[in-house]
Amino acid sequence: MKLDERVALVTGGGSGIGRAIALLFAEEGAQVVVNDVRPEAARETVAAMGGRRGRAIAADVADSGAVRAMFAEIARDFGRLDVLVNNAGIAETSSGDVQGLAGKAEARIGEMVSGQPIQTHWDVTQELSDEAWHRMIGVHLNGTFFCTREALRLMSPRNRGAIVNISSVAALMGIEIAPHYGAAKGGILSFTRSVAREVASRNIRVNAICPGFIDTPMTAPLTSMMRMLATSQIPLRRFAEPREVATAALCLASDDSSYVTGQWLSPNGGLFTG
Repeated sequence: MKLDERVALVTGGGSGIGRAIALLFAEEGAQVVVNDVRPEAARETVAAMGGRRGRAIAADVADSGAVRAMFAEIARDFGRLDVLVNNAGIAETSSGDVQGLAGKAEARIGEMVSGQPIQTHWDVTQELSDEAWHRMIGVHLNGTFFCTREALRLMSPRNRGAIVNISSVAALMGIEIAPHYGAAKGGILSFTRSVAREVASRNIRVNAICPGFIDTPMTAPLTSMMRMLATSQIPLRRFAEPREVATAALCLASDDSSYVTGQWLSPNGGLFTG
């Protein structure tokens, strides 16, 4: 029971990686607060804990007021926070966007195979709207900051705690079809390093995970062509299961990583090895 009696908050815990982390933490003895912007999804994760102690709290992490209220509830009901996992995130949700990128991907493959110059260009950045940019940064980067700020206010009086930020392999190698996603995840990685140095004197550890392609609702909209193209670049030739990321989160949240801070782990199947 690596997290016995510890209080952990997992944001975006209603599905995918967040749900896998919440369930594994509960198995390891933690009292898990499951956050999600969708109340029913958070409650479903708590129900899946099979009677283990859990609590669902709905909040949009991009809203600092909602985050403040969520942490006030945690402070009132638990009196402390031992572990924070900043996992909440979004991807492109428009089916039109996915279909458009899939069409371009197929065209580019044909051009590469033919040996001709690439004539089909991604042109994502020049077509990206202010709204899409701000929402991506708001949920990923601002959300990580808002939650970390409140978590430190609970952890600092006790001079202990662990924060795990979910970044992405996109922060390590870039992602040509989602520059705003790469920018947000890159910001999270730099934020992790800075805060880790800041709070080390309080014995609070801050680390990041940079997953590769994972089988989650976020990657579900990928077409078969896009999935095949992605898998062809992965030496292990498959997407990971969410629990394979959850085990990395457990390592960083537990005393197994008592001398690890300001670092990143990247379960990516060999996609990036730098």
